[in-house]
Amino acid sequence: MPLLVMKFGGTSVADLARIKNAAEKVKREVERGHEVIVIVSAMSGKTNELVGWVEQTSPMFDAREYDAVVSSGENVTAGLMSLTLQEMDVPARSWQGWQVPVQTTSAHSTARIEDIPRANIDAKFAEGMKVAVIAGFQGLSPEGRITTLGRGGSDTTAVAFAAAFDAIRCDIYTDVDGVYTTDPRIEDKARKLDKIAFEEMLELASLGAKVLQTRSVELAMRYKVRLRVLSSFEDNDEHSGTLVCDEEDIMEQNVVSGIAYQRDEAKMTLISVADRPGIAAAIFGPLASAGVNVDMIVQNISEEGRTDMTFSCPVNQVARAQKAMEDARTNGDINFHELVADTDVAKISVVGIGMRSHAGVASKMFDALAKEGINIKVITTSEIKISVLIDRKYMELAVQALHDAFGLEHAA
Repeated sequence: MPLLVMKFGGTSVADLARIKNAAEKVKREVERGHEVIVIVSAMSGKTNELVGWVEQTSPMFDAREYDAVVSSGENVTAGLMSLTLQEMDVPARSWQGWQVPVQTTSAHSTARIEDIPRANIDAKFAEGMKVAVIAGFQGLSPEGRITTLGRGGSDTTAVAFAAAFDAIRCDIYTDVDGVYTTDPRIEDKARKLDKIAFEEMLELASLGAKVLQTRSVELAMRYKVRLRVLSSFEDNDEHSGTLVCDEEDIMEQNVVSGIAYQRDEAKMTLISVADRPGIAAAIFGPLASAGVNVDMIVQNISEEGRTDMTFSCPVNQVARAQKAMEDARTNGDINFHELVADTDVAKISVVGIGMRSHAGVASKMFDALAKEGINIKVITTSEIKISVLIDRKYMELAVQALHDAFGLEHAA
């Protein structure tokens, strides 16, 4: 039988009624002749509650016990989903990560999947089981301890199972009906995409689009797992949602596929840094050690052996970045005149594989922003992306202007 992976996020299994709704979708696929692996998240809000309990109990918690606690939310959902399917006369059973086993690294709370042996689940399918319900987000370390995969880890679990079991597709059920050209809450002309390339989805996910977790898209691209994003709350058919697939599977496409934004960015500038070999390493090494997630980097032209170095990072990491730079200066590793932080900026990005073969995307982007009187503070580019930092107060205006400029309300 062809095998399908179906993943249901927290809002899709938030209560018993929604679990039943999800189970009905699973039953429909079984009736269509599929064997199904279902990956479930914890019920909406449950993981945050469990994390809160851990932090109240032990502020300096043991990461192994943290994983033991926070992984329990998925266990509950898996058991309830299996029971619901059994009540519908669908042969199903639940599996916790250690029972499969989902073999991971030992990095508690941020573990990575290393292998998913098929034998246990294949044996149950051979015995007549139609649905394996797997608790997402969790696995088993080499030391035999429960691990978790980090926020959004159930998406990664789903893609990993689809790759391991050669699934025909991995369907991600969520509270939106697909991937849009931009956030419909900001631009009411945003259009749902029928298909989007892996690389584009990866860029959009990393740039702030919350539909799919970045690691899951990376995994799907590596193993050529066709992903479909669709709504748990609508009746779906084979044309529903958005298919995330190889570039070759998309016949016609706009030059730009989407506009992404990140609201809480900061721009930091080290003024008058000694311009010498190794200065970049001396700056960004301490930032990395301090856990600062540096994104855009721009270095000015050197004058009289001094230069300015600008980088962006999340607003909530500014204090950490400032301390890392002051410590580096105290230690004599770097010398600079001043560190200036602008905590009132946003990042806007245009993404599209069509940029590879079309000139003028940057020009059109900059012209659209200029017509709205929006000043660009920093620019970075890649083969399929252009990102700019602007004043945060212009963020929504910029998204709307760019969406119009590239005609994203219209299909190619």
